Amino acid sequence: MNLIQLVIMIGIISVASIVGYIVINSTLFGYAIDESLKKSALIKDKVESLQKSMTNANINDDKGVNIDTMFQFKRAPEFQKIEDNINTKSNMPVTIASLKGDVVLVNFWTYSCINVLRTLPHLEDWDTKYADSGLVIVGIHTPEFEFEKNTENVKSALQRYGIKYPVLQDNVYGTWNAYENSYWPRMYLVDAQGYIRYDKIGESDYDRTEKVIQFLLNERNANKSIKNINHNNNTYPYFDNSKVIQNATNNTVANFLRQPVDFSKIQTPELYFGNQSSRSAIGNPEGFHLGQTIDYFLPSSYTSSSMSNSSTKPNTIYLEGKWKNNPDNVELQSNTGHILLDYSAKSVNIVVGVNSSDKNESQVTVYENNSLISNKSKGIDIGINSKFIANEPRLYNIVNHGSYSDDSHILLIEIHGKGLQAYVFTFG
Repeated sequence: MNLIQLVIMIGIISVASIVGYIVINSTLFGYAIDESLKKSALIKDKVESLQKSMTNANINDDKGVNIDTMFQFKRAPEFQKIEDNINTKSNMPVTIASLKGDVVLVNFWTYSCINVLRTLPHLEDWDTKYADSGLVIVGIHTPEFEFEKNTENVKSALQRYGIKYPVLQDNVYGTWNAYENSYWPRMYLVDAQGYIRYDKIGESDYDRTEKVIQFLLNERNANKSIKNINHNNNTYPYFDNSKVIQNATNNTVANFLRQPVDFSKIQTPELYFGNQSSRSAIGNPEGFHLGQTIDYFLPSSYTSSSMSNSSTKPNTIYLEGKWKNNPDNVELQSNTGHILLDYSAKSVNIVVGVNSSDKNESQVTVYENNSLISNKSKGIDIGINSKFIANEPRLYNIVNHGSYSDDSHILLIEIHGKGLQAYVFTFG
């Protein structure tokens, strides 16, 4: 072998070595990437599994999520565009940042919604049981109706329902939108590090929600690295609870709201008087005409002493009197008026208000099935002679039967006093 051949041979060997090195390292690099992706997927699966387990009723493990995987959870957005702070220290703002170290239950609600109101006894129980252990409930009051934007109306509702925890008024839906919310009620549980760990839409599942609260409090109290653990200096000046309303039968609002509800037996859906929903539920031939005052008439067969459903549809509202058709309500323009409804449910609520410019109040009498509503069936807001006074905008419980029935009921509401605004019927 001459010198030239030797140089060529060495060159061939060198090139082969370089190619081999590249192939081997490329293989190893690809293997490393593949393993990394597998590991990431495994972590993601474990975290998603944990997230699912957090919404499972069988939460019996005090082990929290490792902080290295916290990026898998969404940070709770800050409260935004809040107009008023109620039940807070010196009416000062409450923020997610200031509550770091506590478990925070962010509750979206509005005070005239029956679905929301039925959650309140549970929230108040949790506030009593767990506030000293690090739970802070913050109510985000996002109004459905225009009158719910009024701070004094909200404060009156807090007194009525005995709400002691902070309530932030979200009139322009700033926080609602930040949380990408679309429901009343909705609860988010935020852990001590500021991550959303639980999301509950609607009523029910109270046992499950409480178990998640306990889980997060155990996790919070075991994690000594979290700063600002105790917020003893943030105790709030709660409203006086002595004004919680009771009716003549001594049934409290809270007892009414705690009644079990069987949704499968409620045959009548929510019925809106205005057209802010998909349509108005008014069934009169005169129809609904936004911005106009309509003179409505009931069939001649309908009176407080003689009711028949031969010429009307069930689950449909019928009016009598002159009513102005507003976007979210109908407003009585005559001195007297009637509302008629054929419904099937255990309890009936109506959201009504009065025209604040008139400074009036309306006297309302409730009839059912050809007579004044009986003592055993009257709602908690019904007083003597089956009457109630509509003097503030809120939900009034007018019927509360002892049990569900397959039968429908004919409800007739007689109103004396111009200016009553009817918004919605809801049922239980």
